[in-house]
Amino acid sequence: MLIDTHCHLDAAEFDADRDAVHARAVAAGVGKILVPAVAVNGFAKTREIVARYPGCLAAYGIHPLYVMQAEAGDLAVLRAWLVQEKPVAIGEIGLDHFVSEIDPVLQEHFFVEQLKLARDFDLPVLLHVRRAVDPVLKQLRRVGVCGGIAHAFNGSRQQADEFIKLGFALGFGGAMTFNGSTRIRELARTLPLDSIVLETDAPDIPPAWLNGGRNSPAELPRMADVLADLRGLTRAEVIAATANNVRRIVPGL
Repeated sequence: MLIDTHCHLDAAEFDADRDAVHARAVAAGVGKILVPAVAVNGFAKTREIVARYPGCLAAYGIHPLYVMQAEAGDLAVLRAWLVQEKPVAIGEIGLDHFVSEIDPVLQEHFFVEQLKLARDFDLPVLLHVRRAVDPVLKQLRRVGVCGGIAHAFNGSRQQADEFIKLGFALGFGGAMTFNGSTRIRELARTLPLDSIVLETDAPDIPPAWLNGGRNSPAELPRMADVLADLRGLTRAEVIAATANNVRRIVPGL
């Protein structure tokens, strides 16, 4: 079964044709879609989306790019949602040191507090790690969670190995499809297969063949083909291996 481990199906970009987007994904063989929320004011929409579309499951969290609009009470709201909704993961959470106007201290506060919630609820986390791999690893070692997925991984092999040691899988998707993404493609080719999961991050990070257009979960089979070509495997082998990896990392799926 193809599993998209990171798809923002609740994003506004899909409001006009979400039914068709989901139908195309199902027709393409995508059996499960993990939908991570990004802000407290979007939790209800995420819940509505996963309730409406078979195979979709929710994760709830406060994204680092949304902490500037968050309130102190949002962490208590998140805790309440974890109790009430029992999601399969906490996310999307993490650090983003690429966007300079987002207060790094505030980012770290929300990240650490959400890691503590993940530890308390024994839930995996879906991590945003843009230009912040080492600081994320530091907090993971300090707080300690059961594992999760480093989404859209773009670090070094050494950093990848550290995530794997901590019980994490690494997410690969659209960026892997570009011939110029040499480091990402080398990681996808050489990392242990049991450490890799597939994702689209739709509507973002479109694959090469979309020429910058809107991404969607229906693109996942072709991304699986790219990974298969890089590793000298069949599509079926890649689908089976990555699905097993997701089930191990996100047992609630």
